Amino acid sequence: MLVLGSRFHNTPVMSLQTGARLATTIRPIVDPTNLTVIAFEVEGPLLSEKPAFLRVEEIREVAPIGMIVDSNDEIVGLDDVIKLKKIYGLEFELVGMPVIDEHKRKLGKIEDFTLETGGFVIQQLNVKRGFLKGLNDTGLLIHRTQVVEITDNEVIVKGTGNKRLPDPVTEPVRHDYVNPFRQPSPQPEQADS
Repeated sequence: MLVLGSRFHNTPVMSLQTGARLATTIRPIVDPTNLTVIAFEVEGPLLSEKPAFLRVEEIREVAPIGMIVDSNDEIVGLDDVIKLKKIYGLEFELVGMPVIDEHKRKLGKIEDFTLETGGFVIQQLNVKRGFLKGLNDTGLLIHRTQVVEITDNEVIVKGTGNKRLPDPVTEPVRHDYVNPFRQPSPQPEQADS
């Protein structure tokens, strides 16, 4: 199922074991190397770890009432998972990053993203255009296959316009056409002798 990433802000994390709310999501932790959400930072009065995280592998279901997990044991601390600690240390925030194309043209800033809940892979970036372009244009949807590179400061996507080189100049071909509207000039008759 495809959903907007903003749907997971302040989402309850519910325990299947007790039926109670364990925590609330604060923000997603995005791996910039493959555009996947690897965990959600969570907070709540019942949590012993600060900061605390819910890895996406531990989510049993995304339901209308929130994210459902088995128990409180599914929520981990920063030092519990090495990969999580490394990516959290990057302090990477996808929302708000500028987006440019390969030709260094500014396209806007990431306002939201669409992800599929099966593997929490980000499928599309929702880009809000600048003020002037936003008057005539709505936002842009950029599919993950269009992303060329993600740096610390911006997301670079494939160019939106075709930059074609001009055709080489060639010598024009001359054709001798007969104009059907022009009457041929009369030729004097020659007598046979």
